[in-house]
Amino acid sequence: MQNKLFFKNSKGNKLCGILSNPTSSKEKPIIILCHGFSSSKDSQTYIRLEKRLNDKGISTFRFDFFGHGESEGKFEDITISEAVDDVLNAIKFIRDLDYKRSGLFGSSFGGMAAIIAASKTRDLFVLALKSPVSDYHGKIITNEMDSKKNIGYKAAKKIKIPTLIVHGDKDKTVPIEQSKKTASLIKNCKLEIIKGADHRYTNPKDFEKMIDLVTKFILRILKSLPRF
Repeated sequence: MQNKLFFKNSKGNKLCGILSNPTSSKEKPIIILCHGFSSSKDSQTYIRLEKRLNDKGISTFRFDFFGHGESEGKFEDITISEAVDDVLNAIKFIRDLDYKRSGLFGSSFGGMAAIIAASKTRDLFVLALKSPVSDYHGKIITNEMDSKKNIGYKAAKKIKIPTLIVHGDKDKTVPIEQSKKTASLIKNCKLEIIKGADHRYTNPKDFEKMIDLVTKFILRILKSLPRF
């Protein structure tokens, strides 16, 4: 069952998300899905992950960042700090809906936001990342001043939950070296490198492998947790 829901960021802007709960039970785990820069909750990665996770009895909440998709705000005003705030408010929103066990998935820009958000909350049981940005410093894609104070490497050291990073070794958008460094800084992190995969996983086999790795990792961590 899917529901379009709205929640607010710290500035009061309305953000849009799709809650998909295959069991109608809030005792089941839920994964919050964070998209990349200039993407949206409705891109292929999040639709596909939603289906795979729902098929395993795991709920999902895919939402649009500030200035993206159906959420309020101007696209040109998005910053890393804003995205982190959006993620933290999405986590709070899901918690306030009485979901007991939340995980986080982030891709590229959303991966950076997820890394920093995960370092700031204790409300998550797992973190999965697809080709995450760890350092935007010097890039035009986001506010320079904001990027200087938001470095994924610093946040990575504070993450305690099981973490998976999937990255293609032919990624020309986000250097794989960033993920190698981030993985080395997170205490409990597994790095999966997909040979030949680019940033968008344009080869269907690479895309399906990425989806499969993320799904199996989340399921494995769930099985290792004590039941409520």
